[in-house]
Amino acid sequence: MQTAPAGPAPATRSEPTHHRTSPAGVAAMLGSGLSNQIGAATGSLAFPVLGPVGVVAVRQYVAAAVLLAVGRPALRSFTWQQWRPVILLAVVFGTMNLSLYTAIDRVGLGLAVTLEFLGPLAIALAATRRRVDAVCALIAAAGVVTLMRPQPSTDYVGMGFGLLGAVCWASYILLNRTVGSRVPGAQGAAAAALLSALTFLPVGLYVVLRHPPTVASLGYAVAAGVLASAVPYLVDLFTLRHVPAAAFGLFMSVNPVLAALVGWLGLGQGLGWIEGAAIGAVVGANVLSILTARR
Repeated sequence: MQTAPAGPAPATRSEPTHHRTSPAGVAAMLGSGLSNQIGAATGSLAFPVLGPVGVVAVRQYVAAAVLLAVGRPALRSFTWQQWRPVILLAVVFGTMNLSLYTAIDRVGLGLAVTLEFLGPLAIALAATRRRVDAVCALIAAAGVVTLMRPQPSTDYVGMGFGLLGAVCWASYILLNRTVGSRVPGAQGAAAAALLSALTFLPVGLYVVLRHPPTVASLGYAVAAGVLASAVPYLVDLFTLRHVPAAAFGLFMSVNPVLAALVGWLGLGQGLGWIEGAAIGAVVGANVLSILTARR
């Protein structure tokens, strides 16, 4: 997963790829993935003061500011046919980020991102009818079953939020395609981010009044918005124009691994070898599907 993406959905495998991946494109994708996961980890440092809801509210404000500056939506010219998917996308924006950050708070960064990554993986596997994709789906399912196996310390509520994030990410991809076909440029995503931010304004006020933020916690939340929303969105605008879709999909597969590493090094959230193998199964399923599709 790329943690709670804020920009247009990635290109699909059916799109032609007329150019090879450059070193600059590889560096941009790797930097975007690291920025995303470091942003999520940084946001979790504000949980003790703001809670996941407060951090998500700040992140929505930052995402809206960035997308409005880039997309510059002409809101008054939108028709109802354009507003309908935009409104749905706004709901998905907020729910996706809230479910992810709640999952991070309960089960850790690596597991939360892996579960959320099942959303785009399911979209990718459902788009084809090849036998190898059925095998990939089984591999990914085995990894998920392993991650959610009953244990005394298993947090099923946290894992449930991770799976809700997966549903939201899949919905985000499908809705973004619809919005992209009805609204020019990045105007649709910008309008959806604005609506989502407005929805979170009462939440932000409640959090501020109930739990006054410290300078450090507010800084962590703003940094999360910049690193996990602004930077990935702007970088993806570049990479999706200069990097083949298959290569972009492969680098999306690295996000659960990056999340596990950042969670381990930055937050001290260690994983056992069984959890590591399960994450590897989910990532490997996507890599196998993409590589065989390229052939």
